[in-house]
Amino acid sequence: MEQIPLFPLEARLTRIDAARNTWRFYEMAVQRDLFGGAVLIRRWGRIGTAGRLRLDLHADEGTAANALGGLLRLKIRRGYRWAGVVS
Repeated sequence: MEQIPLFPLEARLTRIDAARNTWRFYEMAVQRDLFGGAVLIRRWGRIGTAGRLRLDLHADEGTAANALGGLLRLKIRRGYRWAGVVS
């Protein structure tokens, strides 16, 4: 089992259940924007597709990283597994 970083700024999660034909991914990354704030970029969907994209604006990188951490805990509780950093 791979150790999840304490304060990740990007993550890739997967949830695979062949019995239920569930092949899902969830990617998150924090990036600075042009106006001094930060954006939490989220992409999710079925493995092998482009998926859906959502951008959440935050005042700074710290609040965006906190939001990423909260989503990471929620997704792991729902059965997603750590698959590494977004490439």
